[in-house]
Amino acid sequence: MALNLKANWLANYLAESREELKKVSWPSRKDVIRDTALVVGASVALGAFFGIVDFGLSKGLAAILAA
Repeated sequence: MALNLKANWLANYLAESREELKKVSWPSRKDVIRDTALVVGASVALGAFFGIVDFGLSKGLAAILAA
């Protein structure tokens, strides 16, 4: 009995999930590619910016400590 209730609950959950996923407005391939490129580009730009700032601060601190 308990196994049957668990299986019924799981089947109901999966069926409802499938119905909800049909209602989702999925982005087009073009939108996904554009947004992915934007995220990758922003990540690279921010990584380069913070790398340059870190390098400058470490050189500046080294110069202060060496003086």
